[in-house]
Amino acid sequence: MLGGATAMLADNTEHVISYWVLHQKFHSPALGAFAVISHWVPYLLLAGYSGALADRYNPRRMIQCGMLLFMAVSICWGLLFLHGQMYLWQAWVLLSIHGIAGVLWTPPSQVLIHDIVGPEHLQSAVRLNASARYLGLLVGPAVGNVLLLALGPAFGILANALIYLPMLIWLQRPRYTPLRSAPAQRPLALAVGPAAMAASWRSMSGNRQIIAMTLLAAAASLFIGNAYQAQMPGFADDLGFHNAGAAYTALLAADAAGAIAAAVLLESRSLLPPTPGSALALAACWCLAIAGFALAHNYLVTLPLLFAAGFFELSFSAMAMTIVQLRAPAAQRGHIIGLYITASLGLRAFSGVTVGLGGALLGIHYSLALSAIALLLCIAAIALWNKRAPAT
Repeated sequence: MLGGATAMLADNTEHVISYWVLHQKFHSPALGAFAVISHWVPYLLLAGYSGALADRYNPRRMIQCGMLLFMAVSICWGLLFLHGQMYLWQAWVLLSIHGIAGVLWTPPSQVLIHDIVGPEHLQSAVRLNASARYLGLLVGPAVGNVLLLALGPAFGILANALIYLPMLIWLQRPRYTPLRSAPAQRPLALAVGPAAMAASWRSMSGNRQIIAMTLLAAAASLFIGNAYQAQMPGFADDLGFHNAGAAYTALLAADAAGAIAAAVLLESRSLLPPTPGSALALAACWCLAIAGFALAHNYLVTLPLLFAAGFFELSFSAMAMTIVQLRAPAAQRGHIIGLYITASLGLRAFSGVTVGLGGALLGIHYSLALSAIALLLCIAAIALWNKRAPAT
């Protein structure tokens, strides 16, 4: 949990420093768009492969490879900043490698959680791990600004490479009793590729719970994802603040604080056992909170609505991941997790269209509200489909 929090902190710290320097250097909106695309498209294309590899190989070593790639990217940024000369193609390459490093980290980390705690404590572990990532997301920008101001961009991002070390060192040897005897050693060709992904979907056709949760994650990622966070400066401006930066920080903090509160409350009370109905109901509440935030024009109203959005988002996403892990066959757990993460993270590459492009046409308030309503309708359809036949 602590390793995941520090790694997410370093990830967001790198974003703060590198994005600032790239903006100062190139003043290119296209490069900013590429930064978002390069972050999420690797999940869309490679998460299934990563999950399948976690079935076949040691997930600890895969996560270590991801941490080493993260560190290498931070070091390369620092050396380029020190050199003082940087070309656009170098930024493209480093942004792409950073996205690939994330794919090497995320699906194997979910497999590793199951190996550590087993099914009995899985929901708790998934929820705590998700809250740790939110904590890193909350603290990372602040640490990035401190390093940027105190050390400058070059030495700041070089220092950031050291923040990945705790996770790298902790994974060097198992500090737990593995609950999986050995990774499945089936031919890798059967576990990856478009045809294999289609075969995996067919193999899951009898398990409506996995399909329902994967469809829920895909719809949430496609219609909303985290695209509204990129529009926070615009929401802050529309709220009438002269200092939009402070309002922007408070809005993001409210969202992250709600997620952390969900983990604390649900864990301390052992609430909400993982069921598809509960996950869908929590996702519907998330839609209502997001729509309310989008249509609210009072700052004192938007903060609690964002707090509620963070609370419900962590609750339903952690529950959906738990259901997928519990229902997945042991031999296919990594691959099915990879497919789920393809849906939950990879499709975020397109949420900029529903929220961002829609915002250019209708305004960000109405585009986000309509996206939330569309997702709410999808949730209702998934609930009806899942209810028509008993889960197997």
